[in-house]
Amino acid sequence: MVVGMTLDAFIDALPKVELHVHLVGSASVPTVLELSRRHPGSEVPTSEEELRRFYTFTDFPHFAQVYGAVNSLVREPEDVATLVLGLARDLVPQGVRYAELQVTPYAHHMVGLPMRAVTEALDVASSRSLSEYGVEMAYIFDIPGEYGEEAAKVTLEHALREPPAALVGFGIGGIEQERPKYRDAYRSAFSAARAAGLHSVPHGGEMSGPETIWEVIDGYGAERIGHGINCLSDPRLVAHLRETQLPLDVCPTSNVCTGQVAGIEDHPLPRLLEEGLFVTLNSDDPPMFATTTAAEYRAVARAFGFGKERLAEFARNGVRASYLSEERKRLLIEEIDALTGQEAAQAPGAQEPGA
Repeated sequence: MVVGMTLDAFIDALPKVELHVHLVGSASVPTVLELSRRHPGSEVPTSEEELRRFYTFTDFPHFAQVYGAVNSLVREPEDVATLVLGLARDLVPQGVRYAELQVTPYAHHMVGLPMRAVTEALDVASSRSLSEYGVEMAYIFDIPGEYGEEAAKVTLEHALREPPAALVGFGIGGIEQERPKYRDAYRSAFSAARAAGLHSVPHGGEMSGPETIWEVIDGYGAERIGHGINCLSDPRLVAHLRETQLPLDVCPTSNVCTGQVAGIEDHPLPRLLEEGLFVTLNSDDPPMFATTTAAEYRAVARAFGFGKERLAEFARNGVRASYLSEERKRLLIEEIDALTGQEAAQAPGAQEPGA
């Protein structure tokens, strides 16, 4: 171990988990180019330069449109496995040991992929991710929230009838403002998923206010919340999140790129921490937002002056909030503690800014 390492070197060495990343949104430029060339004729560019321009978003609906176009390239079981393995490959140099990957079965259903074929592809890919890259993959099945009762039904059916071996959670994403129309269907789906032993990991408070966060808490039994950044306008909600330490999987660059926050320096992350809330750092749809898990650590360190101990605490929080086994959690936290302990030993009595 190199002692007295730079902040960048520390971030690279820091063992991490990624708790909020989407299957299609995780596709790096080389992976998307592989798929677009495998399935020519779509609106997704087949050249790198055009694809990078394609990934410039004006707002969240535009992002959703581009996301849908990339999703249309996932037509065969081989395409599903390509996405998972591409993510595993990309996570290795970032020090990410474990990821909970959000999969949208309804999207695969729409293009005619059988449940069993999708599940087999996910099983093969998680096995290969571990054996070839040393990255452990788990899955969260999520409902695309704007598609209503049919999407909830298909997602739940797949989760209960044909689950991949590494399925740990049940979620919902998409455009939050559309959810109230399907309130009962979504509550019912989450109730059934939880009864089957799946963890409740919905998005909430990304593009709408505290009312959506309350709904995922009260209506979906949320155990962890994707984003949650718009909680701060409701003091009662903030107090509840602080008291329960319900984890918020925060994705700063994503919030900037989709127009939820004007710039990284405007992100509410420091206020969330000041309020004593439980926060993890994640990448959401990393190549689409020109980021990575490690880049999120760098971005918040630069923007807010966070030091190594604060960054290490984000990493610990990710491990604690994950659905890893208790033994795996213990070992990863020991690694994080060993790294920070060795760093601290080089400068006894020194205190970093933002720590």
